[in-house]
Amino acid sequence: MSITHVVLFQFKSSVTAEVINDVCSRMLALKDDCLHPLSQKPYIKSSSGGIDNSIEGIQNAISHAFVVEFSSAADREYYVRNDPVHQEFIQSVGGLLEKAQVIDFTDGIFEN
Repeated sequence: MSITHVVLFQFKSSVTAEVINDVCSRMLALKDDCLHPLSQKPYIKSSSGGIDNSIEGIQNAISHAFVVEFSSAADREYYVRNDPVHQEFIQSVGGLLEKAQVIDFTDGIFEN
């Protein structure tokens, strides 16, 4: 079953628009840059993201959202724990974020 990985960012107020655009571009590029350790081919099923434009007003300062889909829990596990490209990305944005939130789910599963 596929896993959907939702990533939410709140950038520090001192971060420029240029840097934010760079981070967001690099986040989306992970779809092509992250390679499976055995096949050496991209393994992220899909990736999308953008700046908040909700009219509800309950964003709690979150400004950017990304949705990353994996074909399997094993692929998500590798991405989160071991993928060197993803790990490098995490290190590069640590000082730029006020807050990051992540939630993963399997579509249609509502209890453990």
